[in-house]
Amino acid sequence: MGGIKIGWIAKVSVIAYALLLLNVQFSYSAEHEKEVRMAAEQFYASLNSLFKGDMGPMIELWSHADDVTYMGPSGGILVGWEAVLKSWEDQAGLKLGGKVEPQDMHVTAGEEIGITVNYERGTSYINGKPEEVNIRATNVFRRENGKWKMIGHHTDILPWLPK
Repeated sequence: MGGIKIGWIAKVSVIAYALLLLNVQFSYSAEHEKEVRMAAEQFYASLNSLFKGDMGPMIELWSHADDVTYMGPSGGILVGWEAVLKSWEDQAGLKLGGKVEPQDMHVTAGEEIGITVNYERGTSYINGKPEEVNIRATNVFRRENGKWKMIGHHTDILPWLPK
């Protein structure tokens, strides 16, 4: 019986995921893509401000909801705005300097959800020593009160970052 339930749950999960993707595709528009791309560019500007210790733009960009997620380059998964905010505060305190830019960005956008997949390339400084940043990133945005807010950020692990 357990095998039947698990098999049924797996099939329903695949169908639900496919319907979600179809919903994003059916509600796609060039305008939504442009808006999500602009939100992603705002994220990278906020990230570069954070490297200088300025938290303001990052706080403004992120949704403050309990369902946001963050899997940063130092590892782990954080769920909920309070946990995500604490991580960004810790990172701002490091004042890493440097700059990271998105490259080869691909955007999928619907009316309410937008996703970007890209590389993050640039330089950060650890103990005054430059370290190359060359990682993959996935960013998820949700329209909240007419504005695109970040609800998820996931990157590769950078072993030289403090845990």
